Amino acid sequence: MTDALIKKIARLAEGKGELRFMEVCGTHTVAIFRSGIRQILPANVELVSGPGCPVCVTGDEYIDKAIAYAQRGFIVATFGDMLKVPGSRSSLAQAQAEGADVRIVYSPLDSIRLAQENPRRRVIFLAVGFETTAPTAAATVLAAKAQGVTNLFMLSAQKLVPPALRFLLNDATTKVDGFLLPGHVAVVIGADAFSFLATEFKVPSAIGGFESEEILLALTSLLEQLDGGEVEVANDYRAVVKAEGNVAAQRILSQVYEVADVEWRGMGIIPASGLKMREEFAAFDIERVEPAQIEHVGKKTACRCGEVLRGVVKPAECPLFGKACTPLHAVGACMVSVEGVCAAWYKYGGNNFKW
Repeated sequence: MTDALIKKIARLAEGKGELRFMEVCGTHTVAIFRSGIRQILPANVELVSGPGCPVCVTGDEYIDKAIAYAQRGFIVATFGDMLKVPGSRSSLAQAQAEGADVRIVYSPLDSIRLAQENPRRRVIFLAVGFETTAPTAAATVLAAKAQGVTNLFMLSAQKLVPPALRFLLNDATTKVDGFLLPGHVAVVIGADAFSFLATEFKVPSAIGGFESEEILLALTSLLEQLDGGEVEVANDYRAVVKAEGNVAAQRILSQVYEVADVEWRGMGIIPASGLKMREEFAAFDIERVEPAQIEHVGKKTACRCGEVLRGVVKPAECPLFGKACTPLHAVGACMVSVEGVCAAWYKYGGNNFKW
């Protein structure tokens, strides 16, 4: 079937001029590089990466706050790819090397155990992610409350994907002819949550899985829409994505969180694009319990991570890429995360691939 899809893509793309499709999800970015899809696409079909890496779109101020809490004596629990993300002055890895108690966990629920094992200490979980992981953070808050755990807190930076896509389409610098939409996010919020892409913006979109054949199928859907002139949000991941999404996960989210205006790296504050804890769970919100007083210092580097996240420039167009900025010595967040486009470009030899 893969060969048939490749031939179909070539036939549908023929004579259509330059086409630019954006894969929104960082997992898609890595899968596309790993499977070599860019090399087999027609010359006029270009894939660009969007703001689909939650670590990458987390701003410097959030990292600065996390470091401030760690230096204040809190136990900071985090996923491993947050350690090296640079703030305006430092990183959690550097704070850890200087004696701060920063611990890697594999699930938000692990932070409950940390709090129970350290009853005289206060534990903060760095709740960073999209709709995919936010329900687990919400479930952790509910479980902590049910178990009477009072020394666990969240530093929240969860973000919502649809408002970011709306922002991109309202940005004159965004040039895309279609979206390869994130399957994991769609599992939670449902295919219908992306309907505005077709109804308001008339932009072809397709929800895809993460195997090479699934990605090619979604790209075929985008080209079919352009060929036939009927724009829609094609659900090419029907095995796991429903129109309404995961209603149970949505219920947990809405119980703990409410929508808020939040900052995205490279895009500024996007209205109604993030989550904050509701007032009834304020006791678990560290920024309400004990606000961090930080002096934000704007970094003066040539890093172009923000533009990379919007698909405006390619990673290799950043003057730091592969020189001052590498996975071992990352200057920008796009090079830190395993789902960051700069990291994927560097690992899989992006300079030798068609972008």
